[in-house]
Amino acid sequence: MNATWRGFTTLKLCIAGAAGKMGKAIIAEASTRGHQIVGAIEAVGNSCIGKSLKELGIAHSNACIVGADRLAEVVTHADIYVTFTTPAAEVVNLPVVANLGKKIVLGTTGFTEEQNRQIRDAVEGKVPAVFSPNYSVGINVFFKLIEVLRAFPTDYNFSISEVHHTAKKDAPSGTAKKLGEIVAGTRGYKTTVYGREGISLRKPEELEIVAIRAGGVPGIHDLIIAGPYEMLRIEHTAFSRQVFAQGAVYAAEWLSNKNQPRIFSMQDVLNF
Repeated sequence: MNATWRGFTTLKLCIAGAAGKMGKAIIAEASTRGHQIVGAIEAVGNSCIGKSLKELGIAHSNACIVGADRLAEVVTHADIYVTFTTPAAEVVNLPVVANLGKKIVLGTTGFTEEQNRQIRDAVEGKVPAVFSPNYSVGINVFFKLIEVLRAFPTDYNFSISEVHHTAKKDAPSGTAKKLGEIVAGTRGYKTTVYGREGISLRKPEELEIVAIRAGGVPGIHDLIIAGPYEMLRIEHTAFSRQVFAQGAVYAAEWLSNKNQPRIFSMQDVLNF
């Protein structure tokens, strides 16, 4: 196998949602790094099924997009399964992939608690996997920075806002939820308020998370810390979906050297 410019071996990848915006971004990033796309999956009934990635102008690959009902057949040829699809799809897909012993990079968000339990039960202890709500390197450094913010006095309030494109289905974003979990753990917040209306004074035990959907925004996340006389604002802005694809392929490269059957995070990938 040939070495890539990052020093990792060339990988054989199976990409779910291959004809979607994130799928195309991941394929472009992986191809740029010299990896091979050996599988391309789409929902049954998608109009791209049966067409090659080259024919669709997605990549210089003759791999044809197939329906998810043929997942087991296609993922067999891959080293790693990479997916940013839907919770409903991955509740079905991930057990198939794990049972075949294939490594997994999961970027899908919006799982219910029950769905999250199902996918973790299906993967944990079977194959190495990376699960993350956001594969941006900057966002994951952001997560790490929050640990330092415990130094703020108790009368400083923490609030989170996020802005995404109008096609995003889940709200708040998986990234905002992750930020909220870290902040709540650091500051001791007991409840979360998702926006306010009418007379609604903030209580000391409340964390605020606000979601906005507008235009084609790839993703903006703000953490605001405000005290009686000052405010600190930390903002992360994604310029394009390519930043998430970059991180996902980076995670796949890192995962290629892991054999322990457990679920890792991007914090592990970045060696935090």
